[in-house]
Amino acid sequence: MIDSNDLAIIYYNRGPLFRFLWPITHYLVTNLCGTVGYIYFHILNKTTVIGKKDVPREPNTLLLSNHQSMIDSFLVGLCVYYPESLIRPSLMPWNPAAEENFYRNSFLSWLADNWKCFPVKKRRKDLAVIYKMNKALDSGPLTLFPEGTRTRSGKIGKGRSGSGLVILESWPTVVPVCIDGMDRVLPIGSTFPRFFKQIYVYYGKPLNLSEFKDREKDKETAQAVIDKVMEIVRMLQKKIHKMKV
Repeated sequence: MIDSNDLAIIYYNRGPLFRFLWPITHYLVTNLCGTVGYIYFHILNKTTVIGKKDVPREPNTLLLSNHQSMIDSFLVGLCVYYPESLIRPSLMPWNPAAEENFYRNSFLSWLADNWKCFPVKKRRKDLAVIYKMNKALDSGPLTLFPEGTRTRSGKIGKGRSGSGLVILESWPTVVPVCIDGMDRVLPIGSTFPRFFKQIYVYYGKPLNLSEFKDREKDKETAQAVIDKVMEIVRMLQKKIHKMKV
């Protein structure tokens, strides 16, 4: 369970009543949405999950994935941790979320907060969010999309150094993740998800990044770390493409 002080840091602009009720509302929201998401991804679509057993069930686990749609974080989290989250709700990952998409009104904000999201300011120049990510990792897994934006071509883009800075600060267990097919489920510009699509989620083995531990904690090192992670994600994408042939 997350420490109340850490919760206050992550949701500093939420009142004490919200933070008091959050353990209950978070459990209900994440598992209700997880159940709906499971039905959507595994019954109304065909989702193939690979490598699920390689993902740790411990705090300070960082899932780094390519980015194809607005609902990728739901897919990455529930495919590995649901239905275990019914018993261990702390397993559902934290998710930094674009303020302009997930915090447009009071209801969406409440829903996002209880899905373990926290807002990232538009244009992404929000250094305080790095601190929030490190606090979130203390209590559970965290999902990040290093590209910072959804793909328009299907190709995996260059990762941004911000995710690397999180690694250099917290030294989490880093799990590369590749998703495929979400750009057809919810293309950019679409409002409603589509049905009967083939989706792949490939969880790689936790990475050994010890080669970076003796380096300076600067932007160059952070970029080198995330470049190595994205190289592995691209390798996972190639494996998925071979499976589809």
